[in-house]
Amino acid sequence: MDPLIYQYVLGGVVFLLGLGYARRQGYLGLSGRPAAWLAVLLGGLAGYAGLQGVLQYAPMSEAAPIPFAGTWEDQATLGTPLDYLVIVAYFIAILSIGTWFGRGQTTTKDFFFGGQRFSWWLIAASLIATLIGSYSFVKYSKVGFTYGLSSSQSYLNDWFWVPLLLFGWLPLLYFSRITSLPEYFARRFGPTARGLVTALLLVYLVGYVGINLFTMGKALNQLLGWNILLSAVLVATISAVYVTAGGQTSVIMTDLFQGVMLLVTGLVLLILGVIELGGPEALWTHLPRGHRQAFSSFSDDPAFPAAGIFWQDAIANSAMFYFLNQGILMRFMAARSLDEGRKAVVAVVVLLMPIAAVVVASGGWVGAAFVHAGLLPADVDGGRVFFIVAEMLAVPGMFGLILAALTAALMSTVDTLVTAVAAVVVNDVVRPLRPDATDPQLLRAARLSSVGVSLVGVLLVTVFQQFDSIYEAHGAFTAAVTPPMVVALLMGVFWRRYTPAAAVATLAGGALAVAASIVFPELITPFAAGIDPGQAGEGLLGGMKQHKYMRAAYGLAVSAGLGVIVTPLTRARPLDEVRGYVWGTVPDAIRRYKGSDGIEGTSDFLECALRLSTHEERRGLGQLPVVSLSSALAGALEADEGALVYVSDRRWWLGGLRATHGIVGEIVCDEARWIALGPPSHALVARGSHPVRIQRIC
Repeated sequence: MDPLIYQYVLGGVVFLLGLGYARRQGYLGLSGRPAAWLAVLLGGLAGYAGLQGVLQYAPMSEAAPIPFAGTWEDQATLGTPLDYLVIVAYFIAILSIGTWFGRGQTTTKDFFFGGQRFSWWLIAASLIATLIGSYSFVKYSKVGFTYGLSSSQSYLNDWFWVPLLLFGWLPLLYFSRITSLPEYFARRFGPTARGLVTALLLVYLVGYVGINLFTMGKALNQLLGWNILLSAVLVATISAVYVTAGGQTSVIMTDLFQGVMLLVTGLVLLILGVIELGGPEALWTHLPRGHRQAFSSFSDDPAFPAAGIFWQDAIANSAMFYFLNQGILMRFMAARSLDEGRKAVVAVVVLLMPIAAVVVASGGWVGAAFVHAGLLPADVDGGRVFFIVAEMLAVPGMFGLILAALTAALMSTVDTLVTAVAAVVVNDVVRPLRPDATDPQLLRAARLSSVGVSLVGVLLVTVFQQFDSIYEAHGAFTAAVTPPMVVALLMGVFWRRYTPAAAVATLAGGALAVAASIVFPELITPFAAGIDPGQAGEGLLGGMKQHKYMRAAYGLAVSAGLGVIVTPLTRARPLDEVRGYVWGTVPDAIRRYKGSDGIEGTSDFLECALRLSTHEERRGLGQLPVVSLSSALAGALEADEGALVYVSDRRWWLGGLRATHGIVGEIVCDEARWIALGPPSHALVARGSHPVRIQRIC
């Protein structure tokens, strides 16, 4: 079967389903803002399909291969003392940035969500560093070296989920202000579903920490000969220090720095390869035609089948990342408004993810072109090609900078995952056990759990060392863990009739079915699309290596089947009990968040004077400070009592570092434009006698 048609037919079903939900809620239409959003969504899909179609089918010329005639040898260690000095300096810089911006985190809201005040571009920039895991450079360079541009599949298949995310899940998520995913399941389905999701989500998050630490340990082992486990301990310690100190604000600001590092150094490596080969055309023509296709073979190669990558990555893993990954969701909830969160999603998927696909695989693409051009021998180790190409092209010091980017990729994922685990532990383990715990006690628990997950992640390094490659470890892990959670969340949000009993059956039954497929991998054969299962490993769990990608299709099918079968046989909760947690009930979520009615939409920013109130009252589920406005300012903003406003320092380029939200509690008759904040909020925003910016959120 043609892999492009396979992906766009099945992925198109998800996309069209999202368009249908968005249209029924009035987000999409043929005029005004709804028409603009429709154009963005259809344009994005057409752009991706067109790009991948050209790569897959267009005729392309290929340069004649040149035999290798040099004397190159793969060295046991790479780099110079200057390179390692650069790496050490980078570690120190990251630690300093993280602890500096983490000052003043005194509540769990600050620790987990950074005060919910950041701009879309700051969220997007930090997200790209998170989405490129520590394994990405090594993993995708190897895939890019072996299969070429088809390595980009994992970065160009997220668009199918965007309509459901932007107009279905994100509004509910933002205004429900859940601290963790299990909390959503508790409100939607009850405590049993919450407990199951807590266990599955912690396995997912902690396992991801282990994979990242394993990758960095392996990288340092190849570069310096250091013990893999000890290397992982070093990196885990550095990450835990600044995350424990500052929480989400530290994560966002360090990831902003690291995101720039990732993009710049990856592109520099590609540019240096182009220069070495004699120009862009030389690089392009020295990639074999098969390396320039958007998709690998449909099912012929069990190591990288297009069908398996679609189910494991485009469906299960992409849904998990954007809908259930605690670290990613915490970034969206840190945005100053729902519109800012939507802009961040579009910026990531449309702009930054394609760039990321180039960045992480550039070492592999350049290495493959070097082999074709006779600059490297054909027997180069694909697992080391990133390091080999980087050292060949970079002068001393620059090689260290490139390795620092690899470290950035590691830490930017680990710090987010560690913070995410802390959120789950505090909200879904500590709070139920100690409902009377104070905020300082919860903050201390968050910091202790940040240290704890780092230690457990280090222990898991020994488990992932048993896999043949990082790519296999990552694919097998996500395909096995994600399907039950993905199905339960999507059905819970988009199927109002979906019942608590069905959710429990989906989560428990789906997890058990996936576990059974590890012991009996032949269960996956009917879902395998003709892909060879591959060789089994040793022992009882040896079946994990078989059907490692198509296990996602099997898990999704079984989990969805359980939900569909059990739902009609069990009692659903009344709609009034789930308002604000299912599609079409966003106004209810806004009312719960604010403590009063409201509608989506933001005003333009206005400048006004800032005054200090004598005290600060808080209101609503979001515990938002109550503010006072002059009648002149309220009229200009079209804000009545109960309106939600956003107040920030005039320096927009800070991205919301000095900002807060507030609920309009009193409107004072006055022709001057001013806002009055209580002492805590005033101290956060004020900068001498400078005016502030204000925007009505809803």
